Amino acid sequence: MLRDEMNSPDLKLPELYINRELSLLAFNLRVLAQAMDESIPLLERLRYLCISSSNLDEFFEIRVAGLIQRAALDSVQAGPDNLTPQEQLSRISIEAHELVAEQYRVLNEVLLPELEREGIRFIKRQEWNEEQASWIKEYFEQELSPILSPMGLDPAHPFPRILNKSLNFIVQLKGKDAFGRTSGMAVVQAPRALPRLIKLPGEGNDFVFLSSIIHAHVDDLFPGMKVLGCYQFRVTRNSDLFVDEEEVDDLLRAVEGELGSRRFGDEVRLEVADNCPDELSGFLLDQFELEADALYTVNGPVNLNRLMSLPDRVNRPDLNFTAFTPGMPSRLSHAADIFQVLRKGDLLLHHPFESFVPVIDFLRQAAADPRVLAIKQTLYRTGPGSAVVDALVNAARAGKEVTVVVELRARFDEEENIALANRLQEAGAHVVYGVVGYKTHAKMILVVRREEEKLRHYVHLGTGNYHARTARLYTDYGLLSADPDLGEDVHKMFLQLTSLGRGSKLNKMLQSPFTLFNGMLERIERETESARAGKPARIIAKMNALVDAQIIRALYVASQAGVEIDLILRGTCCLRPGIPGVSENIRVRSIIGRFLEHTRIYYFQNEGGKAELFCSSADWMERNLHHRVESCFPVEEKKLRERVIKELDYYLQDNQQAWALQSDGSYQRIAQGEAEPLSAQLTLLQQMSEAE
Repeated sequence: MLRDEMNSPDLKLPELYINRELSLLAFNLRVLAQAMDESIPLLERLRYLCISSSNLDEFFEIRVAGLIQRAALDSVQAGPDNLTPQEQLSRISIEAHELVAEQYRVLNEVLLPELEREGIRFIKRQEWNEEQASWIKEYFEQELSPILSPMGLDPAHPFPRILNKSLNFIVQLKGKDAFGRTSGMAVVQAPRALPRLIKLPGEGNDFVFLSSIIHAHVDDLFPGMKVLGCYQFRVTRNSDLFVDEEEVDDLLRAVEGELGSRRFGDEVRLEVADNCPDELSGFLLDQFELEADALYTVNGPVNLNRLMSLPDRVNRPDLNFTAFTPGMPSRLSHAADIFQVLRKGDLLLHHPFESFVPVIDFLRQAAADPRVLAIKQTLYRTGPGSAVVDALVNAARAGKEVTVVVELRARFDEEENIALANRLQEAGAHVVYGVVGYKTHAKMILVVRREEEKLRHYVHLGTGNYHARTARLYTDYGLLSADPDLGEDVHKMFLQLTSLGRGSKLNKMLQSPFTLFNGMLERIERETESARAGKPARIIAKMNALVDAQIIRALYVASQAGVEIDLILRGTCCLRPGIPGVSENIRVRSIIGRFLEHTRIYYFQNEGGKAELFCSSADWMERNLHHRVESCFPVEEKKLRERVIKELDYYLQDNQQAWALQSDGSYQRIAQGEAEPLSAQLTLLQQMSEAE
């Protein structure tokens, strides 16, 4: 374990750490900033706005919900930054309100006017012409009215249960209904089966919101009464599942039983239209038992994420990113037998710049090859209609031993994972759900093949999920290898996951929750000792999030010793760079671009020895290092290692999509200055893919 120097600052001081939740909100601000970037195609800018909204939803559903639960228990437990749950909630409320206000400003003042100039219009009610109004009335009568169930509020009709993130309306009424009731209020719930964005007939790109149609014809739902006002609202609920794994006999049934509760978890946020009267907003807050700081008034649709469907409904390729075809490694261009290719050397794939197809082909060939005896794989997220799952099903039906570790608790993919687990079992595969208390987040495939009277292992190890769609959107590395030591390591890890007994020592890989944490600390300490001895010392780490306090303290000590440290972090970073005497040798940058940065890469210079470079499924977070099953594998072939280092350097030189973290926790966009423009993602796209 690293020890502080006698005269060094106390590295546990709260001011040396950035709050995790506030850092995550800062990430969403960087995403939202993409919506303002005029160098990005217009419809893609709209997507960034939607992504920032969707991210914020999940932030409230999981992160804020958890803090509310802890605050309700009067918890004073604080992280390294020493903020209690209640203090965090207060800070979050301020910054989240500012973020939401900025989202709607960008929508109303920037994107909607620019879309209109491109002939893509959202027609407001007061702007409908006679023909449009007539069509909308018919749409309401034929498509909407038959499935709407307006609910008047009175003692016999209490406030209805409101689904998580659903579109609803609170309606003010005057007069008596057919039974003489005068409650004065009703709730209308928008049908989930209908799109929120309706395209008007004609050759143009004119759209109207479903909410506008309901607003325009809400009077028809209350005959004989006068509608005084109709206002959108939306409630966000706690969506984290609770399953006491030590108390259940069947994890699949337990998770399945909890899924329904997600729709009606505890309320954490209320969004209402900004024209909603205070008394109605107060009434809704009372119904949901929320405080005033949980109220978000918005000037526009209460769910911006619904606009995500627009780019796919508008035939304007000039307003989208240029299409591309992922490249194919030259070694696979004319090779029919992937096993033969791997026997000659490892194959490293960098998605989405390179195709995900070789991974699918690896499985398909294994499924069809009579010499393949067994296939083992972990599945965290796969997506619907997965070719990966199809290959596993075919292998099981062909009589091969197929073992699949399915993580049922992959957040928001639980239902899909239950379905694929059932499908695999029906095909004859062995399905297990990992280890009680530890999510299985490792990305591994093991193929056991008989060759020359002996068994040989082939593996795929990745930083990302076996999901063909995200392989086009997320940056990830995948290693295909016939290395016997890696094969033996993966075999041992699968034994840990599927059987009982102590874990065996691995040859080359590190894994959580056993050796990865200490393995990273030991390598950071080795660089520290090199720097103290006057030798060159450097660490480059690229990941999604840096949260673990012990890792951060180790990096602070390394910086104090003179180790040059470059961190490339997509989202959350709790380390403060550039603090004199603590972290002046640490630089942190974030890349926000066309693709979601998802690779986890750890490089240690190891002066005097062989430089080490690892790829991993794990971020430097406490959950990944201590509470999940994670894989971390070395890239050992010299050419492949040099290639990854070169690609890392692109990210360190990026002056188009890079943001630098300041010691105060803010991010500043890195200016190009007099340097040549360099975008890491664009460079890799140009080098490896084929433009369409």
